[in-house]
Parts: sequence; structure tokens; C-alpha cells
Amino acid sequence: MKRLLILLLPILILSCKTKHEPAVGLIADSAMVSSSHPLASQVGVDIMKKGGNAVDAAIAVQFALAVTHPAAGNIGGGGFMVVRMKDGTSAALDFREKAPAAATTNMYLDKDGNVVQGLSTAGHLASGVPGSVDGMVEAHTKFGTLPWEQLVQPAIDIAQNGYPITEREAKWLNEVQKDLIQYNTVKPEWLIRENWKPGDTIRWIDLGHTLERIRDNGRAGFYEGKTADDIVAEMKRGKGLITAEDLKNYKSTWREPVTGTYKDLKIISMPPSSSGGVCVIQLLKSVEPYPLKDWGFNSPKTIHAMVEAERRVYADRSKYLGDPDFYKVPIAELTNEQYLTQRMASFDPDKATPSDSIRPGKVPGYESEETTHFSVVDPKGNAVAITTTINLWFGNKVVVAGSGFFLNDEMDDFSSKPGVPNIFGVLGGEANKIEPNKRMLSAMSPTIVEKEGKLLMVVGSPGGSTIITTVFQIILNVAEHGMGMQEAVNSKRIHSQWMPDVVVEEKGALSKKDSLKLVGMGHKITERPAIGRVNSILVRKDGKLEGGADGLRGDDNAKGY
Repeated sequence: MKRLLILLLPILILSCKTKHEPAVGLIADSAMVSSSHPLASQVGVDIMKKGGNAVDAAIAVQFALAVTHPAAGNIGGGGFMVVRMKDGTSAALDFREKAPAAATTNMYLDKDGNVVQGLSTAGHLASGVPGSVDGMVEAHTKFGTLPWEQLVQPAIDIAQNGYPITEREAKWLNEVQKDLIQYNTVKPEWLIRENWKPGDTIRWIDLGHTLERIRDNGRAGFYEGKTADDIVAEMKRGKGLITAEDLKNYKSTWREPVTGTYKDLKIISMPPSSSGGVCVIQLLKSVEPYPLKDWGFNSPKTIHAMVEAERRVYADRSKYLGDPDFYKVPIAELTNEQYLTQRMASFDPDKATPSDSIRPGKVPGYESEETTHFSVVDPKGNAVAITTTINLWFGNKVVVAGSGFFLNDEMDDFSSKPGVPNIFGVLGGEANKIEPNKRMLSAMSPTIVEKEGKLLMVVGSPGGSTIITTVFQIILNVAEHGMGMQEAVNSKRIHSQWMPDVVVEEKGALSKKDSLKLVGMGHKITERPAIGRVNSILVRKDGKLEGGADGLRGDDNAKGY
């Protein structure tokens, strides 16, 4: 027995050491990209080494992800960009998809007024007018420094030369095979295979040619000419709604970032048509009075406070948030400290508040999980946070014949019927009803954090309705629990969204004892494998950059120099 203990001792010491050493991400002196694919991250780094700034790099990464991460990276969808320049000025770009002009409020309801399952999530009718390409053109016009052609070419090279897929990518392609056959009017033969295996090379030839048209003609390479013709022909074959006029008329929009504070931090985030920034700031302000640091990471007290804040914030989201071009969103009122204090007045530190007893707050005078996020910091200190999506994994499952990219199923992010949950279980109301040319509400939350006037963090995540709570937790992990970027990204998460009345635990987030304590307080706990997939950057105290890439939940990767 003594000999056995001696033999086991080094293993036990190593195990203890490994357990208590926090994960540290890639450290770089000057510049960093953290994205969902190593090839895309490298593209961004290469652009900055050629003299490009963070926006140039972000544009190149966006197009590279359209090739390397087709399940969520896109030119057939849309998203949001938050920019903070080295001088502290900031901007927010809304390139969210829009409903086609022919869309109607009741387009997904049957004759009895009930939602027809599947109509808004798969097939041609589920697609909104894409905004990604227009958004990248707008970003380049305002902030770009390198020639446009140099930013698109790396994606073309990857598409035409191909790349070996990982085990996860092979699994995703195998899982979508049935849908590819069911929903495509022209079968994408290069994607349809009996069994994709890790190491197989995938080439996107048609997509490569589409990117060439975008390289050579800018916006017109997508919204006019052959690409536009291919989209319209696809819509006609599949009885979709997007027309040539919809494509020509699409325009992304520069908006004023929504800002707030959490203790000594300044939060710069995305305003509506994303709900993300407003909700993240609401959540942070709601828990600010409580000693989360003393209570500890993922302790029952900390989680109880976070969940109670989440119930109230998601209730507000259901009523007040929508496209500001169609609905007056009360941003200042919702993020007001006094209002949030009132919202938390019913918080009981020992007992859960049943969700069905919570209603949206009274504001004076008022009524997609499969996304991808990447973060960029350049050598001058400019920073970009971008979250984009085609909504569900591989969007509406339709590949545009002749142009080689997936279309989105973002119409599901509207409220098909007030009070009926979407695919993520989120409730919505009149503010987010379907209307022609309207942007659907989103939970995407690209966020930049300052401390004492200096850049501290660039953060964001995919995850549908869990995006907001994931970003919320990443910021708290660093600010309250003293974590580095990679440790904050790796840490297990929880999620609650008012309705349904459950607390979702990422597997392993709670000990059995803590879980039982929360149940005793009145919380209903359920479990899922993963929540979010974060790619973030932290400016450390020594001035170096730490990339936090979610290699546990995906193939995400940070590159820097």
C-alpha cells in the first residue's frame, strides 16, 4: 500500500496542480483576433501585419468565416458591429436582416390564427433580406484603410483551395444532410455525402466566384448582377418573398452605441434593433449593489441574484424592444439606475420569484443560438466586436444555387404571434411583430468594455437568447471574480430568461449541493451540454493582450503578435 501511494503521489500532485491553475489564453504584445476558426483568425492577423486596422481585419475575418464556418459565418445573413477607436470614439453598425417588402404580420399563422411550426425556421419563406455584405462595405467606407480587394481576397483563396474539416465540422455536415436534401430546390451536390470525415477537404467553388464578384464590384457584386439574380431565382423556385427590389433597397444603418456603467467600468454595446446592449447593461446594473465577489463564482447566492435580474430583464425585453425605425424604444428609461432599483425591489435573497408573477416594468409613457462572434484589437488600440448570424445552424438550410452560400432563417426572430415563443423559447410582443422592411429583434451583444478611459475588453458570443447572459457572465467573471480572459471563457455558465421558468445549467456548472440549495429556494434547474461560444480579448495589467477563444465548446482560436 505504501509503495502504491508513493507511485500515485506524483499523479495526485499533478492533478491538484492542474485543477487549480487557471487557463491562460494566447498572449500577444500588439494585436489579436479571436474567432471561431483558426484560418479566419490568421487572415485577420495577416491583414493587420500589412498595415490594416482593426476594422480592415474584421472585414477580412467576416468574409473568411463565410467560407470556413458556413453553419454561422455568412454573407447570407446579417449582424452587428461595435467599434472603439484608439481615441475613445465609438460607433455601432446595424447590418441586421430586414423582412421582405411582401412580408405580413400574420404570414406564419394558419386560418385559425395559430403559428405553423417550421415555416419561419426552414425553407425559403424563413429568410430575411441579407445585410452582411452591405455592412462590410459601410464599415470599410467609414473606417477602412487598406484597399477593399485585399480584404476579400483571402476568403476567395480559402474557398477555391479548400481546407480540411475538423471532427466537429464533419459532425455538423453529417447532421444537416437530410435538411439539405429536403429544402433545396437545386441540390448542393458538393455538400451532399454519405459520410463526411475529419480531414476531408471541402471546397466552396461557387461561393469563391461570388466573393470574386464582391471583391471586384463591392456592394453591387451581391445586391445586383448574377448573385442577386441567383437569390431571386432561388426565391421563385422555393416560394420565398425576397425580390430584386428588396436587395437593391437594403441598407445597413449606423447607430449610437448604447452605453452604461458597472462600478468603474464603462460598457459600450449594441443598441436596438439588437436587444443585447440594453439587456447586458440592465443586468449589470441590477446586480451591482450585491457583493458577488464575496459570495463567489457560481455560488447559490450569486446565481440566485443573477437569475432574479434575468427574469426581470427578459420580461422587459418582451415588451419594449424592437426595431427603433418602427417603434420608439425607451433605452434611457430601461437602463436608468432608479428604474432598475425599483425592478429589483421585490428581490428576496432567500426565495425565487415565480416567473408568472413577473411582468414587464412600467416605463413612463410606454407600453439565434447558432451565431458567431469575433473580436479584434489592432496595434494602435482600435477595437472591433462583431456578432453575425444566419440564425439556426446552416440558416434556413437553403444554399443559393449558382452562388454557393446559405440563406438565413431570421424571420423566426420576429414575434410570429405575440405571446408565442420562438425557436429559443423567447416571448415577444407588438414591438417585434412582422412588418415589411423591418429588422427583427436580436439578442446579439457585441460589447467593448473600458476601464479608466482605456480599452479593457472586447467580448461577445453566439447562442440565441443565451448570448446576453453569456456576455453578462464573462464581464462579471473578469470584474468580480478576478479571472483572466481564457479562464472567464472556459468557466461554466448558467442561463435564465423569464419564460420558461427554469434555470439552465451548463453541465458541471453547479455542484449537487448547490443545485439542491437553489431548488430549495424555488428554482427549477435543468441541464444542457454548452451555453455560448465566446471569442474575446482582454487588455492585461501589463498592457499585453490575452485572447480567450472557446476551444472547449468549438474549434475557436486566437491569433496575435
